Amino acid sequence: MASFSSTSLIVHSKYEVFLNFRGEDTRNGFTSHLAAALHRKQIQFFIDDEELRKGDEISPAFSNAIQNSDISIVIFSKDYASSKWCLNELVKILDSKKMNGQIVIPVFYQVDPSDVRKQKGSFGEAFIHLENNFAGKVKKWRDAVTEASNLSGYDSTESR
Repeated sequence: MASFSSTSLIVHSKYEVFLNFRGEDTRNGFTSHLAAALHRKQIQFFIDDEELRKGDEISPAFSNAIQNSDISIVIFSKDYASSKWCLNELVKILDSKKMNGQIVIPVFYQVDPSDVRKQKGSFGEAFIHLENNFAGKVKKWRDAVTEASNLSGYDSTESR
């Protein structure tokens, strides 16, 4: 699959779509196919092309990319909630929704939307684990996951 780089980000760039996803779960499958489809349709999008990041805070470049996007697609996958980075981005995305009217579209990739909403299964386990080290942030992350998962979106587990 072709690689799409975010390294040429300009602070005042305008994106039509920001992709929020857990790389280990979907980068080389669903997300890369989605990015390729957006590219073919000449839709300007932001995708994180880095496998690993240092630190827990969202960089100014990512924060600007979120704020300067019309739409964010949040791809909930099995281990999404175990990523502090994904959860911090989600909080920023929902802030942008409230402040700028950004459209947020959740995609439930091989996870039950009910498990995401109610934070059961892998989502519940991830939050229990995060409580040990990030108790002050977990409520905000839980609230963000609940809010985003209640939005109208796409469930990849539905039969066609």
